[in-house]
Amino acid sequence: MKPHRAFIGAGSNIGNRLAYLREACSRLNAHPGLQVTAMSPVYRSEPLGITEQPEFLNMVIQVSTSLTPHEILRCCSEIELALGRPADHVKWGPRVLDLDLLFYDELIVDTPDLTVPHPLMQERKFVLLPLLDLANPLHPVLHTTVRELLDICPDRSSVVRTDLKLKNPS
Repeated sequence: MKPHRAFIGAGSNIGNRLAYLREACSRLNAHPGLQVTAMSPVYRSEPLGITEQPEFLNMVIQVSTSLTPHEILRCCSEIELALGRPADHVKWGPRVLDLDLLFYDELIVDTPDLTVPHPLMQERKFVLLPLLDLANPLHPVLHTTVRELLDICPDRSSVVRTDLKLKNPS
């Protein structure tokens, strides 16, 4: 069976943010159904929603996988919880780690617990910029590329590429 390509957005704004991102990549890669194949540079970004909180470090992780989208969601949730994110976290609030499935091949998933492509990615520069560092996939719902989405993105918050780089765990 041919492996699938998926992109996972990662962000942290509490504690040792870089260490949380590094550990997330390591744990994703350690999962038997996932292999980290590429990682974007790390970006600093202003918080959206609840703005009175520390800035985020964000990145995108590309994986090769035999897992289904729902299995990836479960894996990401388990990693978030293991690294200290409370199950009852505040939406848009501070967090040690946030992992979101952005794309899974060209698949469209719309279930109560998972929507792929991520339903808000086109409104978030902190997702589009690091994703574009890895690939320029066509959004299967909006029928436009990530580059084109970035060009029309309404997000005017500060998102800055850093010199921070994580080593690929594979």
